[in-house]
Amino acid sequence: MKWSLKLGRILGIDVYIHVTFLLLLGFVGLAHWLPDRSLPSALSGVGFFMGLFACVLLHEYGHALMARRYGIKTRDITLLPIGGVARLERMPEQPIQELWVALAGPAVNVVIAAVLFVWLNLTSSWDPVSSLSMNQGNLLERLFAVNVFLVLFNMLPAFPMDGGRVLRSLLAMRMEYSRATNIAATIGQGMALLFGFVGLFSNPMLLFIALFVWFGASQEAEAAAMKSSLAGVLVREAMLTEFKTLAPHETLGAVTKLLLAGSQQDFPVVEHGQVVGLLVRTDLFAALREQGEDVTVAAVMQRDFEILKSDELLDAAFSRVQPEKGLTMPVMKNSQLVGLLNAENLGEFFMIRAALANRHRQPPAPPVITGPPDLLRHSST
Repeated sequence: MKWSLKLGRILGIDVYIHVTFLLLLGFVGLAHWLPDRSLPSALSGVGFFMGLFACVLLHEYGHALMARRYGIKTRDITLLPIGGVARLERMPEQPIQELWVALAGPAVNVVIAAVLFVWLNLTSSWDPVSSLSMNQGNLLERLFAVNVFLVLFNMLPAFPMDGGRVLRSLLAMRMEYSRATNIAATIGQGMALLFGFVGLFSNPMLLFIALFVWFGASQEAEAAAMKSSLAGVLVREAMLTEFKTLAPHETLGAVTKLLLAGSQQDFPVVEHGQVVGLLVRTDLFAALREQGEDVTVAAVMQRDFEILKSDELLDAAFSRVQPEKGLTMPVMKNSQLVGLLNAENLGEFFMIRAALANRHRQPPAPPVITGPPDLLRHSST
């Protein structure tokens, strides 16, 4: 994710923090310092929010480690001001697997809340509930309350919260996956309308949550529709077969002419009949700005990229896309380059299949493809 800083790698998963999170910490510290110009108050406020997001991080690891049990890797976890996001490389194959993965995050918060509850009782350190707020009261008691809230909020039956995925998985045990997703998404959007209506007359934060839920539900429905459409389709049926290739010694100036002459934006780099690299549009423009037209393709091309086989399933292939490296992948058959798979061609293929399947109805809008339909886990604070 752009504008994110890497904190480290824990249990084989990269953890990032978005720069806006740091701005939030600064704002929290300032808000606690201003009333009495007290440094301890500022540190207490920052400490509470650090503890809060530590709980959010553990929540995301609950999802990630449960997914790992089913052979699903987590690409990374990013902490945002609105919570956390764990990017799983693909969706769980079976509804029961998605159910356990979805429940694992809130289960972590239940355990944290239980441990804090026991400790507060053993130490008799409960404060009156009326004395608690986001910036006042017993730190551990506030963290207990926050974990209870995270469980309740995330279990609301609305995408992209965990409750929406729990609902979808339960429905998918009895009906087709895309229909289960549409029902869960419709319920989620209904809840978004309710949040928005209540937010107009009470807490404006609910308006933000309403937008978050509405768009999250829409994206889930689109991803499920695409997955259903791509089921059983081979890569060779959707790949681009007319394309240009580059040689490593060619200059970027020559590439710009190819870019202007046609619609192709990403180019496989071939040497002695082997695909040795991939030059994507964003890298091309960055190199032109920084180094000029005389730089060779070899100096700019990506050397770490996915290669597909023409006879593998399209939905499985698409799950391996890494958006940060580009959405174009070379397709091979018998060690020969036979095609390219990119977002534009995949979107057109989806539209063609939708049009053929709905000849007497208005076809759906083309999906906006920014990457594979990752399972995104959000924990709003």
